[in-house]
Amino acid sequence: MTSSSDRSPAVDVRGSKSYEIRTYGCQMNVHDSERLSGLLEEAGYVRAPEGSDGDADVVVFNTCAVRENADNRLYGNLGRLAPQKARRPGMQIAVGGCLAQKDRDTIVKKAPWVDVVFGTHNIGKLPVLLERARVQEEAQVEIAESLEAFPSTLPTRRESAYAAWVSISVGCNNTCTFCIVPALRGKEKDRRLGDILAEVEALVAEGVSEITLLGQNVNAYGSDIGDREAFSKLLRACGAVEGLERVRFTSPHPRDFTDDVIAAMAETPNAMPQLHMPLQSGSDTVLKAMRRSYRQERYLGIIEKVRAAIPHAAITTDIIVGFPGETEEDFEQTLHVVREARFAQAFTFQYSKRPGTPAATMDDQIPKEVVQARYERLVALQEEISWEENKKQVGRTLELMVAEGEGRKDGATHRLSGRAPDNRLVHFTKPEQPVRPGDVVTVEVTYAAPHHLLAEGPALAVRRTRAGDAWEKRTQAESAKPAGVMLGLPRIGVPEPLPAATGACGCD
Repeated sequence: MTSSSDRSPAVDVRGSKSYEIRTYGCQMNVHDSERLSGLLEEAGYVRAPEGSDGDADVVVFNTCAVRENADNRLYGNLGRLAPQKARRPGMQIAVGGCLAQKDRDTIVKKAPWVDVVFGTHNIGKLPVLLERARVQEEAQVEIAESLEAFPSTLPTRRESAYAAWVSISVGCNNTCTFCIVPALRGKEKDRRLGDILAEVEALVAEGVSEITLLGQNVNAYGSDIGDREAFSKLLRACGAVEGLERVRFTSPHPRDFTDDVIAAMAETPNAMPQLHMPLQSGSDTVLKAMRRSYRQERYLGIIEKVRAAIPHAAITTDIIVGFPGETEEDFEQTLHVVREARFAQAFTFQYSKRPGTPAATMDDQIPKEVVQARYERLVALQEEISWEENKKQVGRTLELMVAEGEGRKDGATHRLSGRAPDNRLVHFTKPEQPVRPGDVVTVEVTYAAPHHLLAEGPALAVRRTRAGDAWEKRTQAESAKPAGVMLGLPRIGVPEPLPAATGACGCD
């Protein structure tokens, strides 16, 4: 929590009004939406009942400008809300996030029924802007050009009682030709180490047992303060936080992935044996055109060092297929890296033009049918490798942190689901004794599929945790209030099978 001087004063809402937040894009937006929820609830709003579908008093769109046709999707959703707003005097609609930062006044021109437009740098102003729009009866457009308050200093309503995002930096200093994020999020700005650790310790005191350090380019942390080893020091410092069982981070950049980070991962007991390392392309020619500051040899060298230091590490990646100028030989180089690296998962994307990026105006745009064919070949290869790598897990004994809502068929199969230390998803037989999300269960893996594991025998051990206590306490508190509506956000852990949202806007 920050002082009132660091953000707009809270706005008291007389007679509880409901809110709904719709989130698109990366984990940074997920984190921002948790903050937007916290700000609205601090101002007196309450979460809309499940299934409200636009019937809330305030509907907030937290947008992404990275995905193809993001603007069409936004305006389509805004159009569907227009009749509801016309029928409900007092209903308000707000648009924030990267698309709002990019399009600014265009949103109100195309959708004049929108009440508030705010950017990525001033999410703390939302309650004030809503109140100002209500009083003045006109749209409020306020886009800050630089960060007003670090997101993690704002109030929050976290989606999980046992796992949490902790933002360590915002913005990005890279100039990848396919990415518009630096223009929308700004240059990298790092938080003080002490502030990060204070937030981590506060979360652990609340019952959180797993954190994910979050940044647009997370392992570049320290560039803003002139310390190239700041990120490895942060990992080691997290290892000293009593009660913190699991530490993860997303998304790093190969350029900044130095040996001291690998050593910190290997030597810090609660740093999990998991690494999401975006590749984007295996071709040196394409990497150069993308302005990625590493080449195939450097990338594979990092993977080799990580595997030597952390033999059971699960490594995942992002890959773009069909970047302008990509030849069949270039694509074969990507397949070569996939075979050599043997990723546990790869989140693959067909290149699409992103307005405002250099790549959008490059020559030699690849025909859609060629991109689709290459994409299918890549997916088939990675599916084969993912299955082979998962089969190696059969017979292993794993400690799982019980997850909430990750097993879609758990009710029908009488199973629960959890995440292994390496973040693999494991469905396991429900133990006789009660277990809660956040508790830890020890199981033996009996079966492997490409995207999950099964533990069909009885649990070998069950450990009730403070995180489980926190989940139980929160659930009991929530049951005393009207049912909430989820944000529809990616959950902590590896996203859904291909294709999927990536660590930080898919541009790392």
